[in-house]
Amino acid sequence: MSETSSGQRRGLAGLLGIPQPLFFGFVGLLLFMVGDGVEAGYLDTYMLHHGHTQGDVNLMFTTYGVTVMISAWLSGPLSDLFGPRRTMWAGLLLWAVLEVGFLTFGLGPDNLTMTLLFYTLRGFAYPLFAYGFLVWIAAATPARMLGSAAGWFWFSFSAGLPTLGSQFARYTIPAIGELATFWCSLGLVILGGLVALLFVREPTGSKRLAPAHADKKAIFFGSISIMWREPKTLVAGVIRTINTSSEYAFLAIMPAFFVDELHFSQGQWLDLLSVIFLGNILFNLVAGMIADRLGHRFVVAVGGGLGCCLTIPMFYYVPIWYPGNFPLAMLAGFIYGGTVAAFVPMSGLMPLICPKEKAAALSILGLGAGASTWFGPAVVAICEATFGMGLEGVIWTFVGLYFIAAVLTLCLSISPEAHRHTQMLEARNRKESENADMVLSH
Repeated sequence: MSETSSGQRRGLAGLLGIPQPLFFGFVGLLLFMVGDGVEAGYLDTYMLHHGHTQGDVNLMFTTYGVTVMISAWLSGPLSDLFGPRRTMWAGLLLWAVLEVGFLTFGLGPDNLTMTLLFYTLRGFAYPLFAYGFLVWIAAATPARMLGSAAGWFWFSFSAGLPTLGSQFARYTIPAIGELATFWCSLGLVILGGLVALLFVREPTGSKRLAPAHADKKAIFFGSISIMWREPKTLVAGVIRTINTSSEYAFLAIMPAFFVDELHFSQGQWLDLLSVIFLGNILFNLVAGMIADRLGHRFVVAVGGGLGCCLTIPMFYYVPIWYPGNFPLAMLAGFIYGGTVAAFVPMSGLMPLICPKEKAAALSILGLGAGASTWFGPAVVAICEATFGMGLEGVIWTFVGLYFIAAVLTLCLSISPEAHRHTQMLEARNRKESENADMVLSH
């Protein structure tokens, strides 16, 4: 293929670090996650206002987190067996059917049993769609673009859930009401799913990724056994668990700190939360692009691990040192959100470490992402109940955890064998692409 032809094929998307054949997948993922995130800002208060207890709400979110974690792991072996596209179709159809049940038999009539059942089961849905697409990205993207592509994945993911989803609800609830807004989320999810699945023509995602002779049980077992066959995946899973654990912990403990102790208003806390996720979204892209130039491990260890060691205490101490100074508190929150996003290159690094088992390696990252939803609050509970620590002790415990993550990242080197295998795969893909171009030209 000529350089001119290659440049034309890249286009604007390629220059931005988006794999051109997967462009509509990123658009669809954004819309899907906006729909999934509509409820994020008010589902808990909706249930409390309709007669359910805080314990009921906590139980629902806990069981939902468990199914999300399991499904995030399943997305890898299912993509290996049936292909990412079919895995994403399964996630979309599950989300739509279970959301109808959730609203019709659960929230609508205020039936707690049905609400708990359908919401818990719906936790299986979005990871199949989202992480199935992440496997597709890993399978179809050149190594030189994996960092940027992972950044765009997490940009689309985080921009939808919870950022734009919550903003969508903010404007629709006054106009059409809370329950009708839930139904709107169903439309957004279906729209996003169809955009991704109908407009992406890239062939890799439509076929089984595992060898034809591979046994189904071996594939599922392999997505777990890879943790001891290739210990670097276990290390990566631990790092990924630490990555967003502080965010889930802070969602539980920081509202009372800012509102009750520092006397910021509830609205200011919500604005601060939005700024944290804004920093996270923007740095998703920056971290991925920098990683393609400076190296994945460097960005994760320095920007993510050591970065969070600095920004977590800053997030806590700045509003104490400068009481009532909301702009400074927002700046500290923005920087904190950015350092959490610096772990994004992990999604590009793992396919390079395990090029023969990309889906299995990414499934361990998915398992870590799901585990962080309960690990963060568990750290808080252990610090407070077992060791009698206050909030300051919790902050420094997380600093220690992120330092451990930075050190562990140094173990994630790419072996010469893995590097050679990646080069071989890319050479084969280039040859297939050139042959396809020759066929089209004739």
